[in-house]
Amino acid sequence: MNYSLGLVEFNSIAKGIEAADTMAKAAKVDIVTCRTICPGKYIVLISGEVAAVETAVQHGLETGGIYVVDEFVLPNVHPSVIGAITATSIVNELKALGIIEVFSVATAIVAADTAVKAADVQLIEVRLGIGTGGKSFITLTGDVAAVTASVEAAVTAVSQKGLLVEKVIIPSPHRDLRSWLL
Repeated sequence: MNYSLGLVEFNSIAKGIEAADTMAKAAKVDIVTCRTICPGKYIVLISGEVAAVETAVQHGLETGGIYVVDEFVLPNVHPSVIGAITATSIVNELKALGIIEVFSVATAIVAADTAVKAADVQLIEVRLGIGTGGKSFITLTGDVAAVTASVEAAVTAVSQKGLLVEKVIIPSPHRDLRSWLL
């Protein structure tokens, strides 16, 4: 199966909820999440086969109209991205730590997919604009070289839109961070 993600972000909560309903009815897709994010926006994130996701996103755009802030269809998404978004990733060992902070939900998801495809790393979390003033961030782990390569690949991808806030690589994170990150 050609697995993909689709996202539509709205600056109207009411219109976002309406669009989520329209998107779910338009094609055979699964809702990964639909919720408010800071500062007063609403996102709808769906998954499924590429054609179904494209159809659902198109319906979301039509329903959202002028309230659409951002959108994407990301085909061939890496399987670990959804686990990192839904906080179900299982990472047993914190090695080198990479952190990528961005200004947009869509950009964070694209960066996470790019990072995990670029090198042998594990995504820890993709935090989508909740409790962060609308910013999003990604945490990942692996050996230093892999973390460096994956962070650089993701930064290259998101820098084109000018949405990078900061990137950090910590070669040997303190052991007390483990309980806060994993």
